[in-house]
Amino acid sequence: MPNFKLIRVWSFLLALTCVHPLIGQDADYEMQGEYVGTVLADEQRLKFGLQVIALGDGKFTGVGYRGGLPGDGWNKSNPKRVENVKSVDGVLALPAWDATIQITNGGGTVIADGQAIGKLTKLERRSPTLGKKPPQGAVVLFDGSSVDGWEHKGKPANMTDDGLLKQGAQSKKTFGDHKLHIEFLLPYMPKARGQGRGNSGLYLQGRYEVQMLDSFGLSGENNECGGIYSIKKPDENMCFPPMQWQTYDVEFHAAKFADGKKVEDAWMTVAHNGVVIHEKVKLPKKTTAAPNNEGPEPGFIYLQNHGNEVRYRNIWVDKVDSGDAAESTKTETKQDCVLEVSREQETRQSNETYKAQIEMDMDYVLYLPAEYEKKKIGH
Repeated sequence: MPNFKLIRVWSFLLALTCVHPLIGQDADYEMQGEYVGTVLADEQRLKFGLQVIALGDGKFTGVGYRGGLPGDGWNKSNPKRVENVKSVDGVLALPAWDATIQITNGGGTVIADGQAIGKLTKLERRSPTLGKKPPQGAVVLFDGSSVDGWEHKGKPANMTDDGLLKQGAQSKKTFGDHKLHIEFLLPYMPKARGQGRGNSGLYLQGRYEVQMLDSFGLSGENNECGGIYSIKKPDENMCFPPMQWQTYDVEFHAAKFADGKKVEDAWMTVAHNGVVIHEKVKLPKKTTAAPNNEGPEPGFIYLQNHGNEVRYRNIWVDKVDSGDAAESTKTETKQDCVLEVSREQETRQSNETYKAQIEMDMDYVLYLPAEYEKKKIGH
């Protein structure tokens, strides 16, 4: 078993030394983002999308998409990814196929054989469901006025001075089948990597997590933004750049039990920034680090604290088309958060090549291999 005193000391040191979120405090923040335009190829004007990911200290990764950006025209062909390119005197030159893209001053020029063959314009996309109002009869969980509907470890949840809900919040109300709308903001952490880069999660019933993570420009895996953690990756990575508001719109149907046994899996449909990334996906098990075990009882909404300053607003729950009420009227049987350590994890803990990545408030303890983030997650 791990030495929890050592873990707590280490997590404190990690809190002192980790990359603090920045909000528009450097030139890299201004250069990162999404660009779109057209290029001349084979005497045709073709739409082209580009995502520029800030890595800190003037370094960037660029990802080019034929047909347009994800969710906006990309033809699903293999994107062109260029890693760890440093800007020089405010200009970022990214090689892409047989051309070079020069990014500067909020735009880009595509150059081939010394000639400009295309122009790109920086844009900030907006989810079509951003600011969506709850329908009549919906349960409003958070509207920025108070945290009365939320708690954290038996205490009131936390809210910022400007009316945003902080991570680590659990709804006091519990739900069965329901629809949920939530808006979230990921912090700008250019030097952070993998699961330490703007990490949180939306847990339906405290059992099934839709990951929240700064996965802007990544391939879109089940442990990245929009992924149903450890179960299914999103059909498309719709993660916007950090510091842009994003949305999840979820339809969730709870698992069914008879005589104490599960007879039907839960399932969910998820739209990320207005694009459906999971459609009626069955959930054969609870996801990793879920506070609640599977069971017939209704469950709370949980917004995971992973030590990063993720923020939320405009959270509400509505009934599904079945006509059943979303909010449970049953008496809830509270379950303590469960920390499960498998045999494989125990082996990893004893191996010095693995490190512990700890949530700052010790909600959960997660163990990841030291090289996992770089090899499997990116950024």
